[in-house]
Amino acid sequence: MSKSNNNILVTGGAGYIGSHVTNLLIDKGYNVTVIDNLITGNKELVNKKANFINCDIADENIINNLLKTNKFEIVIHFAGLIRVDESLEQPERYNEFNFEKAKIFLDTCFKNNLEKIIFSSTASVYGNPKKLNVSEKDDLNPLNPYAETKLKLENYLINKSKSCSIRYIILRYFNVAGADEKLRSGLISKYSTHLIKIASEVAVNKRDEMIINGDDYDTKDGTAVRDYIHVSDLADIHLASAEYLKRNNNSNIFNCGYGKGFSVKEVIETFNKIIDKKIKFKIGPRRPGDSKQVVADPNKFMKTLSWKPKYNDLKYILKTAYEWEKKLI
Repeated sequence: MSKSNNNILVTGGAGYIGSHVTNLLIDKGYNVTVIDNLITGNKELVNKKANFINCDIADENIINNLLKTNKFEIVIHFAGLIRVDESLEQPERYNEFNFEKAKIFLDTCFKNNLEKIIFSSTASVYGNPKKLNVSEKDDLNPLNPYAETKLKLENYLINKSKSCSIRYIILRYFNVAGADEKLRSGLISKYSTHLIKIASEVAVNKRDEMIINGDDYDTKDGTAVRDYIHVSDLADIHLASAEYLKRNNNSNIFNCGYGKGFSVKEVIETFNKIIDKKIKFKIGPRRPGDSKQVVADPNKFMKTLSWKPKYNDLKYILKTAYEWEKKLI
């Protein structure tokens, strides 16, 4: 592939997904600049070959200077807050970080002719889908402020593209899990609400037990069903999206999942087989803002970009998450 401009700007590159994407881009020969204020990110996850800038994305002076002294072809925007439970308690803060600051940052990019963007959105914008495998054309019904702020920024990009020459790829992530097979990066969080992260912590005795949030859903075993995608496949989707934009293709929205759902209990039972012991759990109430069942129809992305997953295996996802958690002990 011809690379007219190898420079990519990544916001939130000290986070879980951002660090995996940064590693892959650098592995593929791109020059990556990471912006992260380290509120939730971890400097140790940032690839040493990346140019790292510790700043807020809404600091217009720093961003302006950066964009005037560097020519980036693409910006990948991860920076933001991601906890559904916290968003219900602090909706104004989530709107500030996930929408208002992001809008300031993107407007600064566009003024400096950085007009190709990959935006990290969420399958939570679908709420409780009416059918099992949800497609990009299905109804949007966010159930919490986190999802609402993601959808607001999606709509901002869509509307902005009608009046100027920006082009975007919006990626709606389903449930991202696992870790880089070289264990260069993984999920670090003091307050994680990720099922597989919490199960991994129980498996390495960081926690005594975990809580299943509700077993009275209208699903196969009463627990919530999710589509889990390995973080390394998701990173590869970002690489494919960047190359798609570099070829001057049109804006697009893609689901990022495998198209297969697993219940909470199925995940725990599979984990038990991997670690050869039982993860202790108890049943708690449903979490406000949670969806019953969210599973992707991933065909649009796979067909449009001729992309195939490499790690579509729940056991492999769980194994790499477990190995990462052991590394953190």
